[in-house]
Amino acid sequence: MALPPLPQSLTGSAMSSESSKKRKPKVIRTDGGPQEGKRGKGDADQDVRYYSEECEVDLRDPIKDYELYRETCQELQRLMAEIQELKTRGIKENASEIEERRIQSCVHFMTLKKLNRLAHIRLKKGRDQTHEAKQKVDAYHLQLQNLLYEVMHLQKEITKCLEFKSKHEEIELVSLEEFYKEAPPEISRPAITLSDPHQQTLARLDWELEQRKRLAERYKECLTSKEKILKEIEVKKEYLSSLQPRLNSIMQASLPLQEYLSMPFDQAHKQYETARHLPPPLYVLFVQASAYGQACDKKLVVAIEGSVEEAKALYKPPEDSQDDESDSDAEEEQTTKRRRPTLGVQLDDKRKEMLKRHPLSVTVDLKCKDENVLHLTFCYLMNLNVMTVKAKVTTAVEMTTAISAGDLLSPDSLLNCLYPGDHGRKTPNPANQFQFDKVGILTLSDYVTELGHPYVWVQKLGGLHFPKDQPQHTVTADNSLSASHMELTVKLLRTRLQSRLALHKQFASLEHGVVPVSSECQHLFPAKIVSRLVKWAAIPYEDYAELPYTKDVIEAGLAEDTHLYYMALIERGTAKLQAAVVLNPGYSTLPPIFSLCLNWKGERTGSNDDNIRAMESEVNVNYKELWGPKPGYQLLTNQLQRLCMVLDVYLETEPHDTTVEGPKEFPQEKMCLRLVRGPMRLKPFKFNYPQGFFSHR
Repeated sequence: MALPPLPQSLTGSAMSSESSKKRKPKVIRTDGGPQEGKRGKGDADQDVRYYSEECEVDLRDPIKDYELYRETCQELQRLMAEIQELKTRGIKENASEIEERRIQSCVHFMTLKKLNRLAHIRLKKGRDQTHEAKQKVDAYHLQLQNLLYEVMHLQKEITKCLEFKSKHEEIELVSLEEFYKEAPPEISRPAITLSDPHQQTLARLDWELEQRKRLAERYKECLTSKEKILKEIEVKKEYLSSLQPRLNSIMQASLPLQEYLSMPFDQAHKQYETARHLPPPLYVLFVQASAYGQACDKKLVVAIEGSVEEAKALYKPPEDSQDDESDSDAEEEQTTKRRRPTLGVQLDDKRKEMLKRHPLSVTVDLKCKDENVLHLTFCYLMNLNVMTVKAKVTTAVEMTTAISAGDLLSPDSLLNCLYPGDHGRKTPNPANQFQFDKVGILTLSDYVTELGHPYVWVQKLGGLHFPKDQPQHTVTADNSLSASHMELTVKLLRTRLQSRLALHKQFASLEHGVVPVSSECQHLFPAKIVSRLVKWAAIPYEDYAELPYTKDVIEAGLAEDTHLYYMALIERGTAKLQAAVVLNPGYSTLPPIFSLCLNWKGERTGSNDDNIRAMESEVNVNYKELWGPKPGYQLLTNQLQRLCMVLDVYLETEPHDTTVEGPKEFPQEKMCLRLVRGPMRLKPFKFNYPQGFFSHR
């Protein structure tokens, strides 16, 4: 690009006197438009011209200005280099050349300043344009937000209108057929209401109002009749109350006749006379159990057993049996002629005195519909201030002996965990531990076989409530506490008895390899199941804990030493499925838990085979499908039957090993929509009734 021509006054080698005498026109540069500034008198004759650099910016090309800037800088570098070179020569004739190049440099500096101003003007215009554009965008955004808010408000109003419910919709009106059949024509108006739904609704509301008026009148008539009947009842009550003294005298006169005829009219009276000698906890239990039996449960029989004479001999409340050393010394001085007992004999005597029971006990017999009876004997340990219970079961029909059912009706485990965590091994009274320390008793569990189990629910039935934080030596029996727990405890006891008897019958069949399935539960399984149960046996907790595939159940706290443990073996061909079963004492409210191990082409468990874990889930997680008819006592057998079913599906859906000659060991007999699904290749274990096919969950 060629440089712009320099002014005429700067291009010559010397300034002429004529050109210096000429007056130059004055040029005023402005950043904006033309300005009307003040001018002095001396400048009145000057030729004043205005121009705006902002207008010039619009006419100039920024790229060309950049090229001009670069060339001007290069030219300045060249001129400076030449001036430096001329000065280094030190020749006086070079002064004019240096001056000339200095003037040219000044012109280039002026060009750079102008380009700088133009760049600043362009920057300012760019910022102004950007600011204007942002303001427009903000204005449009604000309009958009306003429109969106209006749309949302309109949508809410539309929703309110659509969801509006009139009060008449809450009224249950008679059906249309009944309305046109019973309502008179002046109310129903079929000619109008059949074609107009609004008029039809109004007519139905009028008919509803008319009916309610009639019912209100009838209600008033019934109230009047009720008042008359109540008055008659009061008159009859007064008459009956006057008969009470006469009946008492008749009953008193008939006592010899009752004894002669052996009529048990006076038996209840004798029971209450004997109950006067019961200790407070047993008395509370006797009263509340008798009241509950009379009011709610006719099959609940309460009686008192024991020696009344011995109970009468206890003329004072039982004292704490932990005798001080001074008391024992005083007793020894009174029997100086007797041989001094050894320390061991003394401790045995003290333990016997500590664990001494009251002579009287309360028996409660719970009868079921099938005439099976649960006998409960409640005793009271006087010095420990706790109650114990012993259980015994009497069946109406002699039951088949099952080896695995030995612990089901055992007195030591029958009532375990009737309430969660109530094992009956420790005394619920915190004060007893201090008493035990003095006589050398480590725990009460060593004596429960003889004394009975001190369950917490037994204490509550006797109205005893012990604190857990600190010992309390004096605990009184509370009737309200016993009454609040009586109904629920009786229901739990009867449920426990029925569930154990049901399990006893089922175990007798399981030991013979038969899984009993009732007709109500046949739809849960296909018609043909090839896998069969070949073994069912009880195992101790130690053997269960040693199995490698039961560690997850133990770590989760689902297997305790109070639970019952069994081992089931299911076979089909060469495949053997072992199932370790944990039976909670609260069966069937709490389901059994199965841990599986399949021995077929290696050992397969839930830790190395996702399908074994899915089989465990079928019986452990989806157990609610297997409850059957209430109260769900067939849950265990249905779970075993489902294990046989899913084992068939597992074996039949296994791919055939091409390296082995001959037919497939387990041909597919079950109809499956898909053999496997998902990255874990899960098998279809869910049976669909009545279609009869298997699918994935």
